[in-house]
Parts: sequence; C-alpha cells; structure tokens
Amino acid sequence: MPATVSGTTARAKPRTTLLALLGALLSTLTVLLLAAPQAGARPQAPASVPTATLTEVTGFGSNPSNLQMYLYVPDNVAPDPAVLVAVHYCTGSGPAMYSGTEYAQLADRYGFIVVYPSVTRSSKCFDVASPQALRRGGGSDPVGIKSMVDWVRTTYDTDPGRVFVTGISSGAMMTNVLLGVYPDVFAAGAAFAGVPFGCFATTDGSEWNSACANGTVTRTPAAWGDLVRGAYPGYTGPRPRMQLWHGTQDDVLRYPNFGEEIKQWTNVQGLGQTPAATDSPVSGWTRTRYGATGDRAPVEAISLQGVGHNLYGQGMAARVLTFFGLDSGSGPQPQPGGCRVTVTTNAWNTGLTASVTVTNTGTATVNGWKLGFTLPAGQTITGGWGAAYAPTTGNVTATSASYNATIAPNASVSLGFQANHTGDSRAPSGFTLNGSACTAG
Repeated sequence: MPATVSGTTARAKPRTTLLALLGALLSTLTVLLLAAPQAGARPQAPASVPTATLTEVTGFGSNPSNLQMYLYVPDNVAPDPAVLVAVHYCTGSGPAMYSGTEYAQLADRYGFIVVYPSVTRSSKCFDVASPQALRRGGGSDPVGIKSMVDWVRTTYDTDPGRVFVTGISSGAMMTNVLLGVYPDVFAAGAAFAGVPFGCFATTDGSEWNSACANGTVTRTPAAWGDLVRGAYPGYTGPRPRMQLWHGTQDDVLRYPNFGEEIKQWTNVQGLGQTPAATDSPVSGWTRTRYGATGDRAPVEAISLQGVGHNLYGQGMAARVLTFFGLDSGSGPQPQPGGCRVTVTTNAWNTGLTASVTVTNTGTATVNGWKLGFTLPAGQTITGGWGAAYAPTTGNVTATSASYNATIAPNASVSLGFQANHTGDSRAPSGFTLNGSACTAG
C-alpha cells in the first residue's frame, strides 16, 4: 500500500534510492547544525507576547549579569514602531517602573513598545561602575539591555533609528552609560537625577562611588567628553541627544552632578556651555537648551528648585516623549475650524487668572494637543493647571497633560493659568489647536 504524507501519495522506491536520500539528508543536517549559533548568542525567533499587559521575556540573548526583561506591547502597535527602554532606580524593578510611570499608557496612545530591564543582584542597582559596564561590549548590564533591544527589533521589526532610553536615579546613571557605550543604538536619552558617564567608575568591585554621589568629582567639558568617546573608540557617527533632570536639593546624587552632566553632553555634541534658550515651563523649573531652541535640542537640562532626589512626577513622561519626538504625528488632528475656545478672566491690580475651555468641534478624536495663543504685552504666566506652558510671555504654547490629552468629537477640556500684568489684563487671543485656528465662543 502507498504511504500518505501530509495529504500526498508517495510510491515505494528502491532501497538504493532511499539510502542515497538519507545520506543527502544527513549531510544537510550536519551543515545546518555546524552553522547554528550557540545558545544565547542571538535573540530568539519572533514569539507571541500578550498585548496591553506586562510580560516577562526569557532567553532574549547574551545576558552576562542575569537581568530580567519585562515588555509592554500595546494593542495597537504603530508601523515600524519605536522602542523605549525604561530603567528603574535602586531597590526598584521592571514591574515597579511599569506601575510607577506613565510610559505604558503613553505607549497605548502612540504605539511604541516599552522594555523594562530589571536587576536581580541584591542591591537592585544597575552596574554603572565596573570597567566592564563602561566600554562597548565589555559585559555586565549594558550588554543585557542591548540584547533586549535587539530581541524587540527582531521580533517586531521596529525602527532602528527610534530607540530611546530613560531612567530614574540608578536608571538615570544607566541612561548615561548606554548613550556612551551604544551611541549607534540609542537616538536619545532622558536622565532623572543621575550622574555623568564614568563618574561612578570604580576598580575595586564596589557599586558605589561616594565622591561622585556627593558631587565632588569635577572635570572640564573636554575631559568628560573624552570619557564618553573612549567607551567606543573609533566611533564617528551621530551622538544621541540628552535630556537631563535634577533637583537642587538632591541629597543622594547631589546637584553639582547636574552641571557636570551638562558639561559632558554638550561637549559630546560639540557645543559650548552657553544655552541657546532659557525658560521656565513650570514655576520653580529652569530649562536650558543647548545647540537649538526647540523641543528636540541636542541637550536639554531642567533644574527643579527646592526638589530632592525623588523628583519624578506625573506629567514628566509626556515631556520626555516630546523631547524624543514620540508624541508627534500620532493620531487624527483637527481640521481648520474644528475647535472652539472660551476664556474667562478674573483680574486685580497686578495679577489675573484665566480659565480656558477647549472644545473639539471636528469629527475626529484629538490625541495629544498643543494650544497656542498670544498674551497681551506685559503679562507673564506664573503658574497653571491642565497643561504645561512655554514660554511664559508672548506667543505661548500649552501642552496637554497625560490625563487630558484626548479630546473626543464634541468633548471639551479645561485648563488655566495665573499671570502677572503691568496694566493690560485682557484675555489671551489668537488660539490655535495643533496648528489649526480656533473660533472664539
């Protein structure tokens, strides 16, 4: 009787023919086995990861320091999606970073993928001190994190030009390290309360460098820049942009580290120490931009007056995305005439408050908004709610918060601000929503 294989019929063949076929098959298998990579040498083949939930991925590639990899994939992944690596603080974890920040919710809105590395060593701090960590391919945590990125890029066909990293405290230090050792992998970073690349370096196996933590390690911009350049000798490609955050009352990684980071990354970018722009987007914040004045300057530094080490707060993740460029072109925007703005003001001799209501009169949902308007001469915004305001005089842009960024058709959002004035207390005018003119009403 003929044998049946996968719905086809095969006829019996002479013994010599079968032996020849078996010999050829064994030869082919031998070649394939010899050519196969060793276990752990490259990412796994694409695997199914549940969406809209935090999932641990194992076997993602070379991982010399036994990190864990957690992944968040939104339900609606954008074409050629970006990748954001969110790195936790000491004593933290990937799941803690997931639950304590807004990056997963923002991924739902903009379609990028988030990787949450997680330390397994007892300190729960990332290695930013060892010689292995501070050179490209040297080993330790940076190699494991790069393997995670490679796994995601292979699995989801992500955009290699849009890989970003952000971190808090130990994660901020790792952000500095990753931009130094893998400038060809990461397009930009955002470091909350960190220290410069190489500042925490030790040679005795210690994870902690007290001199750096206390802000007593100072170098010239060129010396700091040389540390970064030395992590990947011979690299001549573009360098990642950097956003830096620090509180003036930080008592763990003291505030002088902020200035040293600015020295380092401006030098890496070939820039001087004079800001191209300085403003105060929020009361008590001083923001300086180097090399350009816009949202994607080569270096952006934000100093928070009177704030300690635990500086990360609600709404800051949205500012990180703006710096990275992950919040633009994502979702329908209103057509001309698709918005209406009403304003009420309450003024006194030198000050005023303004309450603003924005209504989407179009037929498409607005996902992420920027409201532009013009203040009368002499008015200066001193604080606000419902949005971030910059600059504080003249032509102002109010950028949505994470909780009110979506405006459905016929729905409204409310925001407002306080301002000083020198006699002209009129309401602002010339409103635009994402560049489209709004009617007053």
